[in-house]
Amino acid sequence: MTLQRNETAMKSITKILYATDFSESSLPAAEYALLLARLAGAELHGLHVLGEFTDRRKTMIQPESMALLEREVEIHALKAMEEFCKEHFAEAVPCSNEIVMGLPFQEIIRVSKETRADLIVVGTHGRTGLEHVMVGSTAERLVRRSTIPVLTVRGKD
Repeated sequence: MTLQRNETAMKSITKILYATDFSESSLPAAEYALLLARLAGAELHGLHVLGEFTDRRKTMIQPESMALLEREVEIHALKAMEEFCKEHFAEAVPCSNEIVMGLPFQEIIRVSKETRADLIVVGTHGRTGLEHVMVGSTAERLVRRSTIPVLTVRGKD
């Protein structure tokens, strides 16, 4: 298929979902997310996913204490996300942020649909071998399962 001159080669990008784990590996992806948002005139939506405590850990703590702990972790993460966006995105582009709890790849996909994002930008750790098999790759799962484009940016080694 060849494109005619009057056909659009790319869908317009109005919202970019940038998912971060606050690691050094996520910083190059933040730079790309900002660059693309500026070029496209798009809004950035920052997302951090808190991993859920396993059922085994939950049974070791009283339910009231567990709820308090989860809330404290969420508050701390929200402050960290606000500081991250302020530091890395400043007021260069419209930016919102969010903290959710769950499995990272599932929550990133869910939030991308909720926010009607046109693109997901995420950093990768570059794990290989046994570590990749044991830990898995959120970025790989996103690429395989997302219905919108995913830009993966390898972190600094």
